Amino acid sequence: MAKIESRGLGLLAAFQFLTAIPFGRRVNAHEIGRSLAYFPLVGLVIGGLLFGLDRLLGLAFPSNLVNVLIIIALIMVTRALHLDGFIDTCDGLAGGHSPRARLEIMRDSRVGSFGVVGAICLILLKYVSLTLLPEGQRLAALILMPAIARWTVVYAVFAYPYARKEQGLGLSFKEGASWPRVAIATAITLASCLGLMGLEGLAVMASAWLISLLLSVYLSRKLGGLTGDTYGAIDEVVEVAVLILIPLITWSYGI
Repeated sequence: MAKIESRGLGLLAAFQFLTAIPFGRRVNAHEIGRSLAYFPLVGLVIGGLLFGLDRLLGLAFPSNLVNVLIIIALIMVTRALHLDGFIDTCDGLAGGHSPRARLEIMRDSRVGSFGVVGAICLILLKYVSLTLLPEGQRLAALILMPAIARWTVVYAVFAYPYARKEQGLGLSFKEGASWPRVAIATAITLASCLGLMGLEGLAVMASAWLISLLLSVYLSRKLGGLTGDTYGAIDEVVEVAVLILIPLITWSYGI
């Protein structure tokens, strides 16, 4: 019974942290650490919401407008959590000349020009990727995009050191990262990819992991480790990558 309750709190913590969906009581830092295992599951729920909205809006609006509304919905349901991390990471990487200076810039709540430009480019890439996505691949893409992206965040939290020394949400996640939780997150993502796309889904998952690995290594070298902001940046980059990879890999398998 205690294990079931613990898992339930971990899942609740994942939904509270990753979405704007209202829940009851607030979870504590320890429960936040346990939530890593369920990040991809929350991603699947977000993806399901996006696909349902895509089908509904498609009944009344042209596809280009639907794609814009899908992007806005994704930002709203996640409270722009990952986008904010991406913006702060862009500012830090562009404005600092040492790991310490970059981390200080990322801590600043003000948004710099590099962050604004980075966010614009990211959103444009998502829009174009959705526009070029074949109709038959929208189900897999919209559901797997947030799930795979959040799985790569679990990998990054587990595999790379945390850059900041002070206590915070990012450190709570790092302290809660463990092999069993990574294994659960990986199993959820793997089953989803195979179920929706078969071996092509496995190729998309592997490619997304490689991209997250390269990005994590780069960010770790620049910052002396990863932070909550860089976790958000990894999520955003992988989301775009999945939208690009799915039609590319599907086309490659069809040759």
